[in-house]
Amino acid sequence: MVNPHVHVPYNRIGEYLDFINENRINLEIFFSASHLDKIKKHDIVILLEKLEYKPSLTIHAPFMDLSPGAVDKKIREITIKRFIQVFYVAEAIRPKVIVFHSGYEKWKYAHRIDVWLEGSLKTWKPFLKRAAEIGTKIAIENIFEDDPTNLRLLMEKLGSEMFGVCFDTGHCNLFTRVPLEEWITQLKPYIIELHLHDNNKTFDEHLAIGDGTFDFETLFTNLKDKDLVYAVEAHSAKDTITSIRRLQKYF
Repeated sequence: MVNPHVHVPYNRIGEYLDFINENRINLEIFFSASHLDKIKKHDIVILLEKLEYKPSLTIHAPFMDLSPGAVDKKIREITIKRFIQVFYVAEAIRPKVIVFHSGYEKWKYAHRIDVWLEGSLKTWKPFLKRAAEIGTKIAIENIFEDDPTNLRLLMEKLGSEMFGVCFDTGHCNLFTRVPLEEWITQLKPYIIELHLHDNNKTFDEHLAIGDGTFDFETLFTNLKDKDLVYAVEAHSAKDTITSIRRLQKYF
């Protein structure tokens, strides 16, 4: 049996608290920028006390308007400040993984992966020590990437066991221009987490596993030898339950 993490915004945990406790669900908690501006460590203590068990926890960092590979130094400085806030929360939660978006868009960077990579390395290198100190790993998630090259290069350049890839099935299904096998070939050594949701290649629907067109059979067959965090990102309670149930058949 696989006991996946379930993605839930910080401000909605109370809404589902009874269900979470009853089913002893592992959590991937999303902290938006507004959450980070208000939250205190005491709030985290209270949250953990409300959980009637000891779940495995991961964090999803804010991403709107942020750009870890930005060319503009001031934009990277703001991004880094947000990420420092994330690590402040992580010190209290001690998550297995913190997921961040890559920020790479080939059109915005005029296909210049090297430009994005230069800024990204400046952003991420200082966080590797922080991650090691609290025993968490940093995972970079594919968003608008249509092939895995930029993520592979970032992993190779940093070369740290504290730094890996969060492979998002829905985003890959929607944007990829290469076969799934190519993603796995390039990224398998670096994948530490999976974001599991589905779509029909027209919109980022965040459907239950199996309700769209993503090839989960190929994914799980090729990654069966890896110890991964599995995080369900369906956008309804019903689809979340369906995803958890369907996930089990692959193991």
